[in-house]
Amino acid sequence: MMRGIANSAPQRGIAAIVGVGPKLGRSIARKFAHEGYTVAILARDLGRLSKFADEIAREEKAQVFAIRIDCSESRSVREAFEGVLSLGFVEVLVYNACQQPSNWHPTHFTDIRLDSFEKSLAVSSVGAFHCAQQVLPGMVERGKGTILFTGCSASLNGIAGYSELCCGKFALRALSQCLSMEFQPLGVHIAHVIIGGVIGQPRGGQSSSSTASLRTTSFGDGSMDPDAVAQTYWQLHVQDRSAWTQEIDLRPSHPPRFC
Repeated sequence: MMRGIANSAPQRGIAAIVGVGPKLGRSIARKFAHEGYTVAILARDLGRLSKFADEIAREEKAQVFAIRIDCSESRSVREAFEGVLSLGFVEVLVYNACQQPSNWHPTHFTDIRLDSFEKSLAVSSVGAFHCAQQVLPGMVERGKGTILFTGCSASLNGIAGYSELCCGKFALRALSQCLSMEFQPLGVHIAHVIIGGVIGQPRGGQSSSSTASLRTTSFGDGSMDPDAVAQTYWQLHVQDRSAWTQEIDLRPSHPPRFC
């Protein structure tokens, strides 16, 4: 199911942001909308997603479409991207989906249920595989496009009690590396973004387009401003192809409490 808010004629291609919640995903969507993209935001909760679409469209005077997706189900991904691709050429894909645990406390390995482990792998890596397959043919045909995968510190190191998260994020990082080697020579920029900290609330309700929100100081509690992080996603997209970044590790100036 797709709901759209349209305020102006599209100026650029489609930016599809998968895994949009109230923090980083919403900030990334707002940034690309501000820069003139028609934006498709995707997540499981269509009701909440539609509110985000309305908000971003109103603030940025952009076209924003809310599309339901369950990244753990291949059929849902295909149906969602039928809607996304009907809007036009997908120039940007940001895969920001992650299976949220019931709590962030470590779980003893023998207490992890198989279905929970499989769901985490499905959302973190298999869903990314499916989404990338939907958009890469169009990008290769046009010789341009950007795919950005959101990782975390668990993408780099195994952490006791976090097997579900680490295995899914390890696989996502491997997928990003494989795709970058295969498709960057064809004009598609693929990068893995490691979020080495806790994403906080946007600073002062300002949009990611406001330079005032991109201060050099981090939050006092060590969390990261999602608008500032979204700016990095934009910078990756507009990089000159003679010097593409394949992986970037973002961390606040103050050590985060969890990473």
